[in-house]
Amino acid sequence: MTPEELARDALARACADAMWEDDPASRSLGMVLEQVGPGTARMAMEVRADMVNGHGMCHGGFIFTFADSTFAFACNTYNERTVAQHCAITFLRPAQRGMRLVAVATERARAGRSGIYDITVTDQLDKVIAEFRGNSRGLGTKFFEDQP
Repeated sequence: MTPEELARDALARACADAMWEDDPASRSLGMVLEQVGPGTARMAMEVRADMVNGHGMCHGGFIFTFADSTFAFACNTYNERTVAQHCAITFLRPAQRGMRLVAVATERARAGRSGIYDITVTDQLDKVIAEFRGNSRGLGTKFFEDQP
């Protein structure tokens, strides 16, 4: 890796660490931030008994929240505090209690204060559970004032 790539990765990790510190929602749901880099993130979460709905499957709101948290970590990797402007999810398969879900966020486009990110949620067998698209909007404030 070049020194510039190393610096971008270090900044992405520092932003993620700062967010994680102030994110009791993701932590309380048992999410684990496995990987983060400029415009990308990978998280894992186990479907617990208290996440199951009346149909015996993971409530879609928990899957949405999981994908949304992964989106948040991916779009906040450039030292600009960024929020969701619009999100949509398509559920393809049910997730069951005990399943280990993985969400991977990929930046598709970024211009000015706006970005587009795709997040794929899979189960432990790599079957797609849901596809999420998030549009981000930068707030114009930084995590670290001494960084570009």
